[in-house]
Amino acid sequence: MVRALTTPALVALAVFAAPACGQSLEALTPQLDAGFEDYARAQHVPGLVWGIVKDGQLAHVKGIGVQDFDSRRPVGPESRFRIASMSKAFTALTILSLRDEGRLRLDDLAETHVPEMKGWTYPTADSPRIRVRDLLHHVGGLVEDDPWGDRQTSLPEADFSAMLAAGVPFSRVPQQSQEYSNFGYATLGRIIRNVAGKPFEAAIAERIFQPLGMGRTGYDVFASPQAERALGYRFEEGEYKREPDMAAGAFGAMGGIETTASDYARYVAWLLSAWPARDDPETGPIRRASVRGLVQGLNFVRFGQRRADLGPPCAQAVAYAMGFRMISDCEVGDYMTHTGGYPGYGSVLIMLPESGIGIFAFANRTYSAPMAPAYGAMKALKAAGLATPRPVPLTAAVAQAHADAAKVWAASDILAARPNLAMNMLLDRAAPEWRLELTRLKARLGECTPTDAPEPTGMLTASFRWPCSRGTLAGSFMLAPTNPPTIQQLRFQAE
Repeated sequence: MVRALTTPALVALAVFAAPACGQSLEALTPQLDAGFEDYARAQHVPGLVWGIVKDGQLAHVKGIGVQDFDSRRPVGPESRFRIASMSKAFTALTILSLRDEGRLRLDDLAETHVPEMKGWTYPTADSPRIRVRDLLHHVGGLVEDDPWGDRQTSLPEADFSAMLAAGVPFSRVPQQSQEYSNFGYATLGRIIRNVAGKPFEAAIAERIFQPLGMGRTGYDVFASPQAERALGYRFEEGEYKREPDMAAGAFGAMGGIETTASDYARYVAWLLSAWPARDDPETGPIRRASVRGLVQGLNFVRFGQRRADLGPPCAQAVAYAMGFRMISDCEVGDYMTHTGGYPGYGSVLIMLPESGIGIFAFANRTYSAPMAPAYGAMKALKAAGLATPRPVPLTAAVAQAHADAAKVWAASDILAARPNLAMNMLLDRAAPEWRLELTRLKARLGECTPTDAPEPTGMLTASFRWPCSRGTLAGSFMLAPTNPPTIQQLRFQAE
């Protein structure tokens, strides 16, 4: 046991001063580093490494503390940490890869690929049987099993087969609600094993680790060079106590990966490269559309306030997708994330795929996922203008509709765009009503100058703001699903 050097009375909240917009990442990193360093001190974390992936590169990485208290080797980008439940996304991606290969369907009954499940007793006579998709989204009706599931990592495959054959008690009817299940992701590992015809560890390595050059990533911690490992500790009664290492086993599919910051950054950069959708050739190892599919949930959205350690009260909507939680936050908008909590380890990943930004951190103290400093870093990057979503491409249809809006404004007449109006437009508002509205707006705003291009919000939608002599004209339009696209909605408003 190792006694802590300091014992703060309270767990500190990572606080980030608002950076100046336009600040560079290099100028911002001391502030970001301070947030992680404060967290490590307050949470009694022996070693911590964090990284920021931006535009396909590991733009910043830093380690502090030690891998273990015996050798006191410093933590760095090549230190190996277990990342716990952040392993689930690798399992989900491999399931999607097998789907792409035509070897399973997400709507297959899980028992099609795991015969031991055929004898399960469901909660009610009319309960739907569990699909592969239900396991991906944690809607199989299985009970939440943290932290029991973490201690099952090394369960032998034969023992897992017996557990599956015996059946499990249900927490609820499947497909009715989301409830986090490590057992469910272990079952996905068994599906991978049976469909791919090899251990899930090998199937995942072939599809992800090896193509991405993740040579220091795997499931068997005893096969890793021990001098490179960050060993896991828990902190109790002012002392660090070594957590026992768990061998690779059947439950590794839910949380058994060990990796380094350098390897994991390659993986995060690859995930982010799936955005935006485009015509470029596929470069693998898994189709871009399938990677983007990780964000799809099953509509079991939960509303509430964000965690107190992330800042003042702020409304959030949270849905579990596939190996990621999708969060819509009142302050920072939409992001995808997952944490990892495990005996001896904690981890976090936050991604802003539309901005090409990923923030991750690994720690070697039990259940010490560094969410607070990672969230603070995301806020700071956004405030500095370093996480701005990529602009939506301007399509020819949107450009034409914007030109039509300018014609309508110039003529004070909706009929100026008549060839490109959808059939509903003049039924929803007659041409004389349009003339009255446009005349009223011109009297209020004076002369307005249309901009060269609108701000697309999609391939068939856009908004625009035109400067006027007495204010600003704001507008938007939406095109109909006709070929060619036609205007089904057009709005003008004075600002």
